[in-house]
Amino acid sequence: MAISTFYVFFIEGMLMKGSLFGALAVLAFFSCSAVGAPEPAIVPGPLDWTVDVRFEHPQQILVPGGVNGKPQRYWYTIVTLTNRTGLDVDFFPRCELMTDTFEIVPAGRGVSKGVFERIKSRHQSKYRFLERLEDAGNRILEGDDNTKDIAIIWSDFGTQARKMKVFIAGLSNETAMIDHPLKRDAAGKPAKVFLRKTLELSYFLSGDQSLRSYSRVSYKGKRWVMR
Repeated sequence: MAISTFYVFFIEGMLMKGSLFGALAVLAFFSCSAVGAPEPAIVPGPLDWTVDVRFEHPQQILVPGGVNGKPQRYWYTIVTLTNRTGLDVDFFPRCELMTDTFEIVPAGRGVSKGVFERIKSRHQSKYRFLERLEDAGNRILEGDDNTKDIAIIWSDFGTQARKMKVFIAGLSNETAMIDHPLKRDAAGKPAKVFLRKTLELSYFLSGDQSLRSYSRVSYKGKRWVMR
């Protein structure tokens, strides 16, 4: 993950727990490490591409048949991808949900196809050709006629979370390499970290989180990051 993004959440959590010294120590260390972290190019290179993306804000769905027969909760978003780059492009997505309580939930983990079928049924009138992320294929063909509507699904996370971020990589071929702040390779040099241009969506969770069904998701904004 992007160093700065994760440790903003980490520092906020430390401050909430009253550990000012620990938060300042982490901030001091990683502010130095993150100075050279790249950002997406303002002007893309001649071979760089990014597909057009629209998105729904995260929603919840309860699916029967969970542990001990209790309904299982999932979160999902629907993204609409249109390739107007002028050529067919590869699509190798990586989608994660991250909370301010340091949980990172990969899309699809512990999610059965039956969960997707329920989501598809819920949105059938708007997204007739909705696809599951795992079945969307590894190519996005050029042109509006080849637009894809894709459901990205995550298992539920802890009720203590008050913020969450959604990260969607694979929408661009822009990449970068940075030095790892701690790891070293066989020659003793900093190990390299591979980053991809990634869409970051930020949200607040309000309401009594112990009553998760009544939680309200408030959109904070979006940005592109190297992650």
